[in-house]
Amino acid sequence: MTDNEVLQIFRDTGALLEGHFLLRSGLHSRQFFQCAIALQQMPTVEKLGAALAAKVRPLGAVTVISPAMGGLVLGQEVARQLRSRFIFVEKEEGKLVLRRGFKIAPGEKILVVEDVVTKGGRVQETIDIVRAHQGNVVGVAMAVDRSNKTVNLGIPTFSLLALNVEAFPADQLPPDLAATPAIKPGSK
Repeated sequence: MTDNEVLQIFRDTGALLEGHFLLRSGLHSRQFFQCAIALQQMPTVEKLGAALAAKVRPLGAVTVISPAMGGLVLGQEVARQLRSRFIFVEKEEGKLVLRRGFKIAPGEKILVVEDVVTKGGRVQETIDIVRAHQGNVVGVAMAVDRSNKTVNLGIPTFSLLALNVEAFPADQLPPDLAATPAIKPGSK
């Protein structure tokens, strides 16, 4: 699946939004990927999940883990495509934690799957949780890498689409964004 094919899916489904957005990272942007819009249709989930699974299959992951909420749908589909176990981390008192009786065996080969990465904070939190449970993170996979190559997690990283999307700190907004109220469409 090419970058253009993936981008077209986001455009066709209305998942690529234009405007002034406040991202979870605290940065501001003119574009926002609302992957949940694209991932509400199971044929789209299956197509994107299959393309991502094909990229990461050689890693030999036996478990896929995703941070809730964004990575859940895609992570579960990648796990299904890989015939792997799927687990997730979720917020508890503002931090991601492993709950619901999920266990990680020492040395277990685990792939982290997220929908969109900008600064990589939730992915890093997930990696830290896996390592704290003595798991072996073999890679990270995402639908959209909008980090502009600024995120280095120190492990193999795969994406279906890497875009150089402008993102600005709140104190460095260009005039057009400064004149428009920001909306926060993503998860909180």
